[in-house]
Amino acid sequence: MDIDALLPRARTPRDYLDLVADPRIDQDGLHTLARNPFSFVRLAVAKDIRTGAATLTELLAGEFSQWDRNYLLRLVAQHPQADRDVLLNVLQEAEVLLRQHDARPYAAAIVLASRQELEPHEVRRLHGLPGASRRMRRGVERALARRP
Repeated sequence: MDIDALLPRARTPRDYLDLVADPRIDQDGLHTLARNPFSFVRLAVAKDIRTGAATLTELLAGEFSQWDRNYLLRLVAQHPQADRDVLLNVLQEAEVLLRQHDARPYAAAIVLASRQELEPHEVRRLHGLPGASRRMRRGVERALARRP
């Protein structure tokens, strides 16, 4: 799909954001929007239920502020199209961030614990990392306990 044909000639960032929700946009269009320079557009792509696993992986490779990065990790971790490979990428990035002083991917870690695609021992690796808070560890354990 040619997204340029769906956008007005004089474009604003809002036009790109509105385009994410446009029902005429297909997976290819969402994949193109995943490369948009505006982080809020890329986050909207991550929220969209139509976004496929390949696009989620591409989003993870993009640049975001620390706040937006944590939000992106949670969005991708809970996305229904996120397969095991995508979730392992989120897990790996959460591990990297938990080794840093000021990163707090706690919500993503808790969501990852609820995903059946990951083994409990894979998620529990996050417990021993320097940035893992007590609250995050409790949230991970509760999410694991709620799994069927």
